[in-house]
Amino acid sequence: MDIKLYQVDAFTDHVFGGNPAAVCPLGGWPEDSLLQKIAEENNLSETAFFVSEGAEFRLRWFTPKAEVDLCGHATLATAHVLFKHLNYNKPEIVFRTRSGELRVQQSEHGLSMNFPASMPEPVVNVPPALLNGLGITAANVVAAYDYIVELESEALVAKLKPDFAALAQLDGRGVIITAPGDTHDFVSRCFFPKLNVNEDPVTGSAHCELAPFWANKLKKKVLVGAQLSERGGIVHCEVVTDEQNSSRVVLTGQAADYLQGMISLGK
Repeated sequence: MDIKLYQVDAFTDHVFGGNPAAVCPLGGWPEDSLLQKIAEENNLSETAFFVSEGAEFRLRWFTPKAEVDLCGHATLATAHVLFKHLNYNKPEIVFRTRSGELRVQQSEHGLSMNFPASMPEPVVNVPPALLNGLGITAANVVAAYDYIVELESEALVAKLKPDFAALAQLDGRGVIITAPGDTHDFVSRCFFPKLNVNEDPVTGSAHCELAPFWANKLKKKVLVGAQLSERGGIVHCEVVTDEQNSSRVVLTGQAADYLQGMISLGK
């Protein structure tokens, strides 16, 4: 069995920037164990697999260690592959996922993804391992599916050196540090050692938490976030409300091709 593979750098307009994701179109679903082995072999923060379901697509995401409920940069990469390489010619892609329906459209600034928003709530009893793992003594801490730690400045976010072993002991998915930006609305860094991803280069799903958090603090619904990883990336965010009065976040970014190949698994 051969499986086509695309590797795409997401949330960037150039190769070697943003966050790399592998994208594998499938004709049907093999065993989950095979999907996990492919993701482990790819050794990227995410490998996306998708299958056509009529006019829509079933989309799943795997880290090298586990399947996850939501991934922004691999969704962006998948939409890029469909629009650019697989001749998808409709104005909008509809993905069915473990996080519900996700829609992606082309826009003048790249690809715009409509994701569910998650408003972080204050953490009353901050786990000591969180502060110890970040090497700080106090901070404003909120949480959704990640811990979000607000620091005072972009410089503090940039220079922080976490203890990943300590952060891996926490509950939840991971840890985000954030602060007001010098030239962007906010900056962040994202750590997911439990998923074998110590620092993620650019994390779309984290902005489903960060955008509502900063929209509330800055009293604005359209924001630009910069993720201060070594590769770096820019995420344009807009907090919106859908027809069911549910909060959503529209995340917009660009993507660049790195490689195309074939996974050969024999007969």
